[in-house]
Amino acid sequence: MKAMVFAAGLGTRLRPLTDSKPKALIELGGKTFLENVITKLIHFSVDEIVVNVHHFAGQIIDFLEQNNNFGITIHISDERGQLLDTGGGLKKAAPFLAGGEPVIIYNVDILSDISLSEVVEYHKRKRALATIVVRKRETQRYLLFDEDSRLIGWKNTATGEEKISIPGKSESATPLAFSGIHVISPGIFRHINQEGRFSIIGTYLELSKKHKIIGYRDRSGYWMDIGRPEQLKEAGKLFKTP
Repeated sequence: MKAMVFAAGLGTRLRPLTDSKPKALIELGGKTFLENVITKLIHFSVDEIVVNVHHFAGQIIDFLEQNNNFGITIHISDERGQLLDTGGGLKKAAPFLAGGEPVIIYNVDILSDISLSEVVEYHKRKRALATIVVRKRETQRYLLFDEDSRLIGWKNTATGEEKISIPGKSESATPLAFSGIHVISPGIFRHINQEGRFSIIGTYLELSKKHKIIGYRDRSGYWMDIGRPEQLKEAGKLFKTP
């Protein structure tokens, strides 16, 4: 099985930690964010991973080489020329992700005990083009899903903005927060026409008008965005790090 780890971000929320290293190489529990994600993916039978790089890219490349790619095939999708955001980064990595099996996409700063095999099986069963892992939690930006778990829009509770991709369903929509984990079918690349830097969530919203983009509601024990200082500190307590 293949996966992609988004590791190219600037990590601005974690400064000054990211002033001299990429977010992916910050340590938690004696292991870097990147190693924690790779280990989790390997546990769920992933044997080929793409890692995109930009900020201190050389450090990530050296880290992987020093660890012999953790015994699996790891490709580097190099964004040093231009940081492409999630959609552009995924599209650039497309040549590495070809095949007939679903691909797991995982943000390097997400800590979770979710069963990725269950998400993949759900994705297959629903015959979705993309499956977005979501949770019921407090945030400002929500994705909206209909009664069949299909993505129909988004809203920002701080600004009052709302965008509905499938009209007529917003009144009964369920708002859920994106968890930084998703699964795609490789055929999705035939439908992505944008170039350069763009968001994958915006792409999913556009594709949801004609294709099955669904949500998987995560009820696992814990989830943390450790790209935020307060949650990194909390995770440090969980892993008993200084």
